[in-house]
Amino acid sequence: MIELRTPAEIEQMRPAGRFVASVLEATRDAAGVGVNLLELDALAHDMIRAAGAESCYIDYHPSFGGSPFGKVICTSVNDAALHGLPHDYRLREGDLLSLDFAASVDGWVADSALTIAIGEGDPADLALIETTSAALDAGIAAAQVGKRMGDVSSAIGDVAHDADLTVNLDFGGHGVGRVMHGDPHVPNDGRRRRGLPLKAGLVFAIEPWFMLGTDEIYTDEDGWTLRSRDGSHAAHFEHTVALTAEGPIVLTARSS
Repeated sequence: MIELRTPAEIEQMRPAGRFVASVLEATRDAAGVGVNLLELDALAHDMIRAAGAESCYIDYHPSFGGSPFGKVICTSVNDAALHGLPHDYRLREGDLLSLDFAASVDGWVADSALTIAIGEGDPADLALIETTSAALDAGIAAAQVGKRMGDVSSAIGDVAHDADLTVNLDFGGHGVGRVMHGDPHVPNDGRRRRGLPLKAGLVFAIEPWFMLGTDEIYTDEDGWTLRSRDGSHAAHFEHTVALTAEGPIVLTARSS
């Protein structure tokens, strides 16, 4: 069911957005050569406890997950596109790392993701990061009251296609509110002027993720991590956005 949030409720969601942004900034800044993925998860866990927040991941067990997630942040490395389960791995020079984090503060959820290169980074990976980030910006810019969801999806997909990337439609953005994943679904490609009318009060995550060589994925033996079928690298960006008559509000905007 799609719910429209009042201006007061959108204001109540801001602390969750700020907290999620702060955790992504902290884990991004802590990531580097030799840092273990489990250390990044521990940092996020410590910040959750200190803030009195609640993890959206640790007990999460949807139909596509092999078991309860058991960690509080997704750490996807190189060919891992989504849902990377933190494990005993130390980051190496040139790795591509995606961080995806969601938490609840005072009963409201926010969800966001980013991708960075560890060290100098391969030029193709850096271009993929730039393209995926630009697709997120394009989707947010298209998220205007009076338009339709297809306008958002098409804006995202156009950026991918301009970079000669194909788009997987199995996973995309989603409604955010009292729970992490709700209606509406936000595909990462689509047709303009089609789909759900965008109204003030809609709150959803816009979530482009692209892979360099394919649009096909498979599930790792850990039951969670989704990897590119051909082993090519992936990038992932996401923000939680609230629609208002004055324009979209990025609830998970980061300070840097």
